[in-house]
Amino acid sequence: MEVKAPKRIKTQEQEEDRISLLSDRLIIEEILPRLESTKSAIRTGALSKRWRHLWPLVPSLHFTDYSFKKLHPFFISKPLPEFYTSVDKTLDQCKFKNLKKFSVSANYCFYFESDVDKWIQFVISCKVQNFHMDLNYKHFTDQFVFEDESFFINSHFTHLHLEHCLFYPTGPISWNNLTHLTISYARLDHDLIEDILSGSPVLDTLRLVDCYGYLWINVTSKSVKNLVFHGYNNLDDKSDNLEDVIEINAPYIKSLKICGYLLLWKLVLRDVSSLVKAELDYTKMGYNEMTSKVEREEMLKRFILRLHHVKELKIGIDCYTVFSRLEAKGFIFPSSLKVVKVDYPIYDTDSTELGDSSDSDSSVGDTAVDSEEDILLDDWSWRGRG
Repeated sequence: MEVKAPKRIKTQEQEEDRISLLSDRLIIEEILPRLESTKSAIRTGALSKRWRHLWPLVPSLHFTDYSFKKLHPFFISKPLPEFYTSVDKTLDQCKFKNLKKFSVSANYCFYFESDVDKWIQFVISCKVQNFHMDLNYKHFTDQFVFEDESFFINSHFTHLHLEHCLFYPTGPISWNNLTHLTISYARLDHDLIEDILSGSPVLDTLRLVDCYGYLWINVTSKSVKNLVFHGYNNLDDKSDNLEDVIEINAPYIKSLKICGYLLLWKLVLRDVSSLVKAELDYTKMGYNEMTSKVEREEMLKRFILRLHHVKELKIGIDCYTVFSRLEAKGFIFPSSLKVVKVDYPIYDTDSTELGDSSDSDSSVGDTAVDSEEDILLDDWSWRGRG
């Protein structure tokens, strides 16, 4: 009878030896950047003594104050100063002078303004390319304001994602290499949007998420190919009158997405003649109750007819119920339009083709369709009324 040799029990030293075989470059460029936060990267020092000195060389930094993520936005607790102190200490130890990405998400109030100012100076000095900042606030007086000229004149930014902040540039905006811009939960005006677009000559994708304060989006730059209009709630308007009319003029964009909860009277699509694909995934609601079925159906019909020239129109789950009613009532879609249903996640590639595109008649039965200026989107926003 053959006697098997007992399995070797690997000691902690042997496991550490295996980890030590990994090259510094692999650890710095491939392993540590994949962790969810810089805090997690620092904790990997427990795996190997050599790793303790590698995290400051990682070309990306991610900081998140998870304490507020679990709370309802109406009842955000005070931010903990320990978080801001820990970020400051970490930045003091960072040795990488050309960072690819810097991301921070946290509760914020005005007495941390100087800390955030230092973070932005760090971002600028380290030539950060991808910058994401989300400073959630409880009161409007606590909003962080971007004012530093060196932030608005920066040739290193390629991706910006800025949330819950205000923008007061004192001079021109020059983001010469910026390709992707997302602004969320912020007050914008017409002039500021124009300045941003004119100062971003290679901008490819613009996303406005639950922003307000503007009535006109005029995207005339030939570089901008993708526009996402996600949510609208005018927090400056304390009345219950849905009087805002938003107009979008974007003659060169190839992709348009309209989604989220929108509180406004009309959304008017002007020149969108270059569109190839569009996606509708919004919920049409009023302040106090859902709008009538007829209003929701009329709005969707106007969008479909206004977008008759696109090659593909995606109908998201938030619009699909209305779409199904239109289909049941015999609404005839433009013959050139391919309509597909999109399930969550929104970018699911397993889409089911819908509708009959064999008839070129775009009539809608006995229901009259108003002009493109009468596209209505009056929905409820999750952020409430300030």
